[in-house]
Amino acid sequence: MKKWLMGAVALILLTPALPAQNIAHRFERQNKRINQGIRAGDLTRREARGLRTAEKRLHRETARDRRDGSGLTVRERSKIDRQQDRLSRQIYRQRHDGQRRP
Repeated sequence: MKKWLMGAVALILLTPALPAQNIAHRFERQNKRINQGIRAGDLTRREARGLRTAEKRLHRETARDRRDGSGLTVRERSKIDRQQDRLSRQIYRQRHDGQRRP
């Protein structure tokens, strides 16, 4: 019984940290995809600048949401997740739109 209770307590304590790690991990992966697009020539300088600007804006908004209260609310997390999905689609579209960096 004690092992089960300790496991449940540990799970509850670790759960709030997982979504924050997921958000940060997605920022890293998307940044890596932008860098790969630049290296491969799939992104023009203008496209890369636009994607980086959108990424920075989202990162600042996420940091501001975290500072407002006691971390991110469920609503803020879902909003950030939707915005990251949108940015991911933009990265994909820009990399596959046929424009090449000279």
